[in-house]
Amino acid sequence: MKKTMKKAVYSKSNKNKAATQRTKETTKSKSKSAQASGLKKQYMKSKPSCKVTFKLPKEAAPEAQMVSIVGDFNKWNLTENKMTRLKNGDFKLTLELPCNKEYKFRYLIDTNHWENDWFADKYIPNEYGSDDSVVVIDSD
Repeated sequence: MKKTMKKAVYSKSNKNKAATQRTKETTKSKSKSAQASGLKKQYMKSKPSCKVTFKLPKEAAPEAQMVSIVGDFNKWNLTENKMTRLKNGDFKLTLELPCNKEYKFRYLIDTNHWENDWFADKYIPNEYGSDDSVVVIDSD
């Protein structure tokens, strides 16, 4: 009888460990996919703003030499916010933006090709017959 109880407790313990392991693996894969995505938000505790890291993956512009992020936050200035090319070919830039706003934006590739963010919070049609990417900055 005692052996049976021990087995039941042992197998229940193993089930809990397996469930915990699955949860950890899911969390790890979600955080890896979040890192692979385009937008990362870090809300500031000291002021009502958010550091937003924009990332354009290499797959979106494999031959790109230069990428700028253009949007409401820089009055659609084509050259103000040039992105940095990473070793893996992605382009990245972090901007600090005020909270409680939505910002339309697009990526300008080599001054002649527009690309949306594949992981934008949403998209809004623009006056040129395409969509603008939108990043939503809440108050956290």
